[in-house]
Amino acid sequence: MQERAQLLQRIAEQRGGLVSRADMAAEHDVRSLDNRAQAISERDDEFAINEHETAELGDIEAALERLDAGTYGQCTDCGVIIAPARLNAYPTAKRCIDCQTVAEQRH
Repeated sequence: MQERAQLLQRIAEQRGGLVSRADMAAEHDVRSLDNRAQAISERDDEFAINEHETAELGDIEAALERLDAGTYGQCTDCGVIIAPARLNAYPTAKRCIDCQTVAEQRH
């Protein structure tokens, strides 16, 4: 819950409040800036950060749901208990190391 609250606070601070992607993009109107390439780069960086934070927030929400369901710490693919060291390093882990390796190789 603490990580979730910190992430939401960081998102709000970076955006100057909770704004939509369209509002964020409008701040970088590439027609009105002298350096079009820089404006596009800044906009793309902000979108990438936003996508990463949105994914991270989704991972936190999913981990909290597993906690409520009593399945936190159990691999969602094979059902084995995820090593405590892995959960300490990555609390939102949904897979054991073996299943995560397989999932990454598929993508």
